[in-house]
Amino acid sequence: MQFSLDDTYVTLHEILSQPIAWKAVLHELEDQAETLKSHWQPKSMQEVIFTGCGSTYYLSRTAAEIFKGETGTLVSAYPASDLYLFPDLVLTKGAWRTLVTISRSGETSETLRAVDQFRSRDSGPVYAISCYEKAPLVKKASVSLIAREAHEKSVAQTRSFSSMLVAVTGLAALLSGRTLSERFLELPDLGTDLISDHHELAKELGSAPNFERFFFLGSGPLYGLACEAMLKMKEMSLSYSEAYQFLEFRHGPMSMVNENSLIVGLLSETAFEHEARLLSDMRKLGAQVFAITPIELSKDQADHQVVLPGGLTDLERGTLYLPLLQLLAFYRSVSKGLNPDKPSNLTAVVNLDLDPV
Repeated sequence: MQFSLDDTYVTLHEILSQPIAWKAVLHELEDQAETLKSHWQPKSMQEVIFTGCGSTYYLSRTAAEIFKGETGTLVSAYPASDLYLFPDLVLTKGAWRTLVTISRSGETSETLRAVDQFRSRDSGPVYAISCYEKAPLVKKASVSLIAREAHEKSVAQTRSFSSMLVAVTGLAALLSGRTLSERFLELPDLGTDLISDHHELAKELGSAPNFERFFFLGSGPLYGLACEAMLKMKEMSLSYSEAYQFLEFRHGPMSMVNENSLIVGLLSETAFEHEARLLSDMRKLGAQVFAITPIELSKDQADHQVVLPGGLTDLERGTLYLPLLQLLAFYRSVSKGLNPDKPSNLTAVVNLDLDPV
């Protein structure tokens, strides 16, 4: 079923159009492959640090796991404020590092200061992933990867987040010495079909009045995406939402589960059996379960499920989880009479005065 773009909300337009931006990123990766690889020095490098703020910190969490899996290097992810404010803890002495900075605008104050802090202590390269090629962050970087078609008018990141995830996933593959797989290059078509086939389900669940608590579960490379889904639900709809790794949810948080809870599971292929078992247990506690999964679940494990297309690894398929999670938050917002384009108390770019008083 095809959905027309609704001119009332730019956020909906940006969610539905994101496969177009993914396609542009894939072309950028192929065009810039040699330049991106020329700054990579795996023999001398001891650590890669990913950093961002808000959504892009959660993206950094996922990116770090992808890079570990693809390149085999030691990788960490920190909010940019930690790198700026606690450099002695983040930038320990005697290591040769690469810094990968992620920022939609390329103007976020903490991220810019984090780069300056890194430069003052380390001589390694700085990669910038952003949506604006003339941004201050890009000018500070050794090399950049730009999601040129992912610009957004909305405050909440949707199209930009998923496009920068395509960028960082492709970058990890290239730096590991691989070429981009044929299936990975099909992401735009796969995403278009996924949105078309399951938009109505996301609308139904997002608009359901009985849900009072949303729990987003993801492990390994999917935990950062679960955190991002939690953030979208809070930003757009001001709803109670939390994010946990699957098995960590058993250690206390599941005490909050009741018949007014929606458990949203981002299942992996690697840990599928453990994750599916937890979802079944949550249904027994009265929760409804919505699963996005690479492997079909049984009826006792999920009330609603979307089975992702095959041929991708856990490190490659992350982008495909995002559109339906974003639509869930969008329709929750609209159903509550809120404006998802203008979340309360937020701005698209955070610029702080970080100079000492």
